[in-house]
Amino acid sequence: MSSFFQHTIARRTRVSGTGVHTGRDAAVQLIPAAPDAGVAFRRTDLGRKQGLIQARAEAVCETRLGTVIGEAGGARVSTIEHLMAALAAVGVDNLLVEIDGPEVPIMDGSAMAFLEALDGAGLRRQDAPRRHVEILEPIEVGGAGRRASLSPADRFEMAAEICFDAPAIGRQRLDLVVDEHGFRTELAQARTFGFLGEVEALRAAGHGRGATLENTIVVDGDRILNPGLMRRSDDFVRHKLLDALGDLALVGAPIIGRYQALRPGHGLNNELARALADRPEAWRFVTRSPELAQAV
Repeated sequence: MSSFFQHTIARRTRVSGTGVHTGRDAAVQLIPAAPDAGVAFRRTDLGRKQGLIQARAEAVCETRLGTVIGEAGGARVSTIEHLMAALAAVGVDNLLVEIDGPEVPIMDGSAMAFLEALDGAGLRRQDAPRRHVEILEPIEVGGAGRRASLSPADRFEMAAEICFDAPAIGRQRLDLVVDEHGFRTELAQARTFGFLGEVEALRAAGHGRGATLENTIVVDGDRILNPGLMRRSDDFVRHKLLDALGDLALVGAPIIGRYQALRPGHGLNNELARALADRPEAWRFVTRSPELAQAV
């Protein structure tokens, strides 16, 4: 019955680490929130009057190197996708995230540290029905070289294909059902990756300052400089699906449907989430409890 109701965490928990792009340390407090509050971020380093930034697709203001959300006053929080993926996977609907810096820490490059924090905090069922977004008609964005879609299905499925010139990655495909068990066993441990040839340019532009050989798989042509970070040979496409789950969590409700993408990225995922909002005839809110089952 737990999936029929909204959940928050049972008690506060905390993680801390370094931002992969800013190189700045940050502490993240995860705090229970009321039913229907959704997930929201607050920058505690910017003063008590700092408002909330709702974790919604329309709040995304940058996607080049990660998903960044911001509010009208200018406060921003970057690299939220791994945390959002973990929240979506375990079923946290309502949460306040307080962070004392501009970027969610990269931790070990995967979602595992966030899962461990959530497991330690536990979940608390709330007296409010959980609404799902049921896809009724296909929605597609992108073009011939890069595209992403949502289509009807009776559960949440994800499929992606990536193709990189670097022989160490090449072409990889993955298709799976993404529930909590599937996320924990198939996606959560896949680390972020980058390319040696881009390091200097990224750092010159003020990015990648917190990336290390301990938190980022580094690819150089046909070589992986730190193969010990790999959990599976296709970790690259697995990490792309981890990112996509976090990006789609910004829809604001779990999806009943199939996500499929060719060469996905944060920008394409956000475009898809916004296209969903623009196509109200292509989906509906539903509850899934025998007692609550209805379309709304």
